[in-house]
Amino acid sequence: MDLAQANESQDTNQWISIRKRVRERKINVKTPPPSKKKVEEEVHPAASLNQDYMEQGDCDSQEDLFGDYDSFADDSGLLAQLEDAERHPVGTSSPLGNETGDWKGAVECPTTFQKPDLLNCLQNDENKMHKHPTEDADPGGEADKDLRRNKSNAATEQIYIKTLPVMHTGGMDEPDELPSSQLALMEEFNSPLIKQESNVLEPETSWRLNCCVGNHPDSTSGLDKKALNSNNRQNQSRTTNSGTSKQMSLKDQMKSAMAGNAKAPTPQTLRSNQLKAIVLSEEINVAMKTIEATSGIDMGPFYGLPSKVKDLIFQLKGIKELYEWQHTCLTLESVQERKNLIYSLPTSGGKTLVAEILIMQELLCRKKDVLFVLPYVAIVQEKVRGLSPFGIELNFLVEEYAGSKGKFPPIKRRQKNSLYIATIEKAHSLVNSLIETERINSVGLVVVDELHMLGEGSRGAILEMALSKILYISKTTQIIGMSATLNNVSDLQHFLKAEHYTSNFRPVQLKEYVKIRDSIYEVDNKSEDYFTFSRVLNYKYSSNMEKIDPDHLIALVAEVIPKHSCLVFCPTKKNCENVSKMLCKYLNKSFLALKEKEKHALIKELKNIGNGMICPILHGTVPYGLAYHHSGLTNDERKLIEEAYSEGVLCLLTCTSTLAAGVNLPARRVILRSPYVARDFLKRSQYKQMVGRAGRAGIDTEGESILISQEQDKQLVTDLVSRPLEGCYSNLIHGNEKGIKDLLLSLIGLKIAQTLDQIVEFMAGTLLGVQQQHLFKGKNFLEVIEQALEPLMEKGLINGKISSSSDGEEMYHKLEVTKLGHATFKGSIDLEYCDTLNMDLKKSLEGLVLGNYLHLIYLVTPYDMVSQCTPDWMIYFRQFHQLDVVEQKVFATVGVPESFLTKKASGQAVRKAADGFVVTRFYLSLVLYSLFKEMNTWAVALRFNMPRGFMQSLLNSAAAFASSVLHFCEELEEFWAYQALFSDLTHKLSYCVKPELVPLMEISGVREARARQLHHAGYKSLSYLANANPEVLVKTIEHMSKRQAIQIVFSAKMLLNEKAEALQEEVEELLRLPSDLPLQSVSTETAR
Repeated sequence: MDLAQANESQDTNQWISIRKRVRERKINVKTPPPSKKKVEEEVHPAASLNQDYMEQGDCDSQEDLFGDYDSFADDSGLLAQLEDAERHPVGTSSPLGNETGDWKGAVECPTTFQKPDLLNCLQNDENKMHKHPTEDADPGGEADKDLRRNKSNAATEQIYIKTLPVMHTGGMDEPDELPSSQLALMEEFNSPLIKQESNVLEPETSWRLNCCVGNHPDSTSGLDKKALNSNNRQNQSRTTNSGTSKQMSLKDQMKSAMAGNAKAPTPQTLRSNQLKAIVLSEEINVAMKTIEATSGIDMGPFYGLPSKVKDLIFQLKGIKELYEWQHTCLTLESVQERKNLIYSLPTSGGKTLVAEILIMQELLCRKKDVLFVLPYVAIVQEKVRGLSPFGIELNFLVEEYAGSKGKFPPIKRRQKNSLYIATIEKAHSLVNSLIETERINSVGLVVVDELHMLGEGSRGAILEMALSKILYISKTTQIIGMSATLNNVSDLQHFLKAEHYTSNFRPVQLKEYVKIRDSIYEVDNKSEDYFTFSRVLNYKYSSNMEKIDPDHLIALVAEVIPKHSCLVFCPTKKNCENVSKMLCKYLNKSFLALKEKEKHALIKELKNIGNGMICPILHGTVPYGLAYHHSGLTNDERKLIEEAYSEGVLCLLTCTSTLAAGVNLPARRVILRSPYVARDFLKRSQYKQMVGRAGRAGIDTEGESILISQEQDKQLVTDLVSRPLEGCYSNLIHGNEKGIKDLLLSLIGLKIAQTLDQIVEFMAGTLLGVQQQHLFKGKNFLEVIEQALEPLMEKGLINGKISSSSDGEEMYHKLEVTKLGHATFKGSIDLEYCDTLNMDLKKSLEGLVLGNYLHLIYLVTPYDMVSQCTPDWMIYFRQFHQLDVVEQKVFATVGVPESFLTKKASGQAVRKAADGFVVTRFYLSLVLYSLFKEMNTWAVALRFNMPRGFMQSLLNSAAAFASSVLHFCEELEEFWAYQALFSDLTHKLSYCVKPELVPLMEISGVREARARQLHHAGYKSLSYLANANPEVLVKTIEHMSKRQAIQIVFSAKMLLNEKAEALQEEVEELLRLPSDLPLQSVSTETAR
């Protein structure tokens, strides 16, 4: 051994000896007898430090100390970088050799840091620790918190002074056996010890490490840069003002130490590999203990969430502070204890924000999946776009379950939690799939918007089924329901086992009026007749205007537009169109000059959507700032009109009642053209939803609604404005008991309840069970269940006996679903049509025409839309003769002969009539087939003389039904040939556009017109948009706002992340070692 090697070995032994003495000194240190109040702090300094850290307002105890690293020891890239630094050192030999202890200068040497994710994590945490401790904290108790914090800091400082020995920094010749950042930490610990020996102690000692993390370029996302820069400036100001710096928590010391280890320059002398591994192992062990000590569900100052969530809410929603009721609701004891909750407030009160905060608590703090149930597809898509930026920034997935979208069961994620945003129907299918795979407990929270939908027809029955199953099976899943219109809350509380919170808060005061003839009355509940005279409508009408507008709607509208916005609710779709035309006829021509450029651009965009065609009514009303809005418009047209109204390009919309239950479009004045919806008088809940749109928060000081009534309807209107809201009642036994039959089939199929007594037990917990005395009217609950089971047996969906008597005792037998029954509930097929579908599929196997898609499209044409269509026989006959021979063959195969069409078209009597249901269904199939081939809604609408909105609804329903038929066929072996065919057809029907546009239309809310714009601009795939700059998108794409661009980019990123996660999960599944793998070792005796 040469001299250099001997010196190196000697130095190494010396440092190891020093480290041992440090440990012994820590263990054997003797201190004066402590007071009773400080026993735990002095005996357990680490615990005291953790307690001090947990008391800080900006605590983020769930955040990963090392960013995306599972282990630094396992990170071959980082260790390789360290070894490379050893061979090629940067700067001086060692910070130990610096006589003046200038550690900062050594650390700031230029280095290359190859782990930007870790750097971001450390920078963000540094910003959090610099933040003022009282910022964002609840009012009250500030002085007590500061006092406790100062005491804890002082106690911790004393512990370090008493326990840490004075360490010399060594000379130039000593090897760098420890990581550089740890040596710097020792130097800082030495400082207070020296002061103690000289009896000159400073009042406060700075323990913050001056690491080089802050000296690197900020690589955080563009969304956070402004917030971080502002935060840094505030932190600098606060530090300067205080003149002191706070002691770092153990967690932050570990972060700084690890970052310094990775980046600090190393001397030319090689480290001992063995010692390096030991030190790294010790650091990781300490860090893991820190994580365990600081674990909990409280992650930060914003209702248990990191302050970044509050920043995102401001950046993405423009909300700085929560309303008082929102704060009260979020801090309810029932919410803290994770009890089920129902909360109800008037429309536009801010209910959704409370739900979103609770959702993020579940995703980020409790690491559970969340199901968010919304009533309509358009609202689901809007919410997916709105929450995708939160998912990208906070590292959770947002998955859309609407229409034909959604995977059953959902992909099981190991790294991230998922937020499932679903329609009522998709939510029920999702719950069924999670129960079947025994994963329902992975959902920690279910949020239901518009909870009053429980009382609305078949969709209410489906919602009740889903919630009942969750309540019965998963005892750990919390349910939150919200609504603006609830009456019999006690029944819903009993059903959901929930607490109730309510408030009358509205951000803008609402005044309700009723107009009868020319007199306007204010609704006053204190008055005897509920009306107080307000004023007489004063507007000059010509005799011609009086005939066209007897209700003086023009006068009411002219009082608010164009300065303010107005919504006019009409009883029918046709009335919407007529009213908009009538208003434009008598409005002042000066309306044409207002925002003329923007209106012209809107018309141009509407033409682009229609491939050069535009509705003549919209073409005439948009220049005046008016438009109609109802289901007769395509989704693209509705979206454009909604955006134009929100941006102030349009000042008035004539609409149907569906707008009140859909997207949020408030107005200064809401006018109800009539107290009727079609021929039905308004319900109280419908009325409250409509008038609730009056008043725009942050814009108007008040909102007003005016209901136009005739004299003969005065008493009905009086009852409408004065009576309480309608009750919410179970719909399981309505409509020929369809709901309860569906529920019983799925209960038996999922093996939740398979005997009559188990079924009765389950049904007692449903809303129907809660309200049985009110709904059954003398019937026995057991009789109702038995009566519902009988048709299931008759259809061959379930097997077994319901019950039998033996020796006077009733015996309940086990019920099981048949293969057909299992396929029916797995595909969510309507029981009314399950046997029809089964027969259609069997019959088609004998002669399936695969020369085109027409026969397959017929098989997935929705049964429930047949009643909404009446064929035009001339169009039917003409379409037949425009098809080729192979396509005409499908007519005869399904049962629509040419002779039948010929006689119908010519008006002749038909002796041998065809099945009317089949004939009408096939007519709808021709409409779908034309859309499928031409992909032009306007052209097909003109050809079949149908509203384009109805055709788009037909297309969406067909795509959803195709998905259901696919799941139905997957459960029946005889239909194996259909599986690949329907899988492809479902995908094509979901978008029905040119293949190159499909990847763009996968993004939630991107319609065909927008997809064409993006593709033309060069954004040809998901990855293009995921990496796009929103500001560039705004400049490149016509009529795209910055908000829309941000939502599209983040939605693309979210979808890309979902696909990448799914592929990664698949890879891990393939590489995972089977748990039941046979023993691989071979014994000697076996070998012989």
